Amino acid sequence: MRANSMVAMILAGGRGSRLYDLTKKVAKPAVHFGGKYRIIDFPLSNCANSDIQTVGVLTQYESVLLNSYVARDHYWGLDTNDGGVYVLTPRERDDTNLEVYRGTADAITANIDFLDNINPEYVLILSGDHIYKMNYDKMLAYHKQMNADATIAVREVSLKEATRFGIMNTDKNDMIVEFEEKPAHPKSNLASMGIYIFTYKTLRKYLVADAKNPDSNHDFGKDIIPAYLNDKRKLTAYRFRGYWKDVGTVDSLWEANMDLLQDNAELDLGDPTWKIYTEDVNALPQFIGENAKVEHCYVTQGSVIEGSAINSMIGTNVYIGKGAKVVDSVIQPGAKIGEGATVTRCIVADDVEVPAGATCGSKNSNEIQLVAGKVSE
Repeated sequence: MRANSMVAMILAGGRGSRLYDLTKKVAKPAVHFGGKYRIIDFPLSNCANSDIQTVGVLTQYESVLLNSYVARDHYWGLDTNDGGVYVLTPRERDDTNLEVYRGTADAITANIDFLDNINPEYVLILSGDHIYKMNYDKMLAYHKQMNADATIAVREVSLKEATRFGIMNTDKNDMIVEFEEKPAHPKSNLASMGIYIFTYKTLRKYLVADAKNPDSNHDFGKDIIPAYLNDKRKLTAYRFRGYWKDVGTVDSLWEANMDLLQDNAELDLGDPTWKIYTEDVNALPQFIGENAKVEHCYVTQGSVIEGSAINSMIGTNVYIGKGAKVVDSVIQPGAKIGEGATVTRCIVADDVEVPAGATCGSKNSNEIQLVAGKVSE
């Protein structure tokens, strides 16, 4: 591999336990979103659109499907002679037994040989489970302009929301002076997005030192960033003002899908200037029955609608039978809604069948119901 200015490393090994049965057999980044996409499509497409040639995807939990999916780097136009997408799983090495990644920083440390072989000037660290569009090249330009050792993307949130995030406190020049993890009384509203650019030579020294520390959590937020601050390294905040969503819960995944249905949606999946790439699905065109009713829906190819769908996300190859009603719901690819069934404020998981006449969810519920197993008639 030739040297690249910046290499991206996508952390995609988390369990995603708050998505419950959606991630029981599938890694969170492989969960479907927006009818035909998978969550991992977004950081990978951002890399492709930002002209990043080499991307490492670090997988661990339930990685079989995700590994095979990511390895098809032509989906995102990243199958270049000088780069590509590399699946990086925990492995047994000469000096160690097989070990799982112990934390976000440890995952990168375990692949230092991969980075050394490429010899990048900068390393971009990303999460594999966020929905957003970002030009990483602009963030790199800012990193260089500020002559920073590390640049952290931040997004302004309400002070109430700030208690759920890692918060970056900055001076008037947006240099980071303090990091607080989920503070009860936040001093600012600049939430870390889990997107970092590091100058690699400096980062490498900190990763090696962190690996030798028995008291470390081997985590960027808990260990690496505080170590940089303790040593008075130059950390700067990069303010991001576009759409961004952490879809780590059933409610947030539903909300992000519903956001796509809004008029003038902030996240435009049809924008030709910043395409979100995904797999080519082998499916027939959608079919809307003569007596069907479809209002304010996002309907993808291969779907057959004989009943009614209102304000809902309808995934690839979904079937909605005669007399069935789907309202304010996300129907994942391959799901079947039987004749006369009613689905309201739900996420129906991939390939799940809601039998004829069944009722799932309620318009009066404050929580979104996940339908991921066998449904009683």
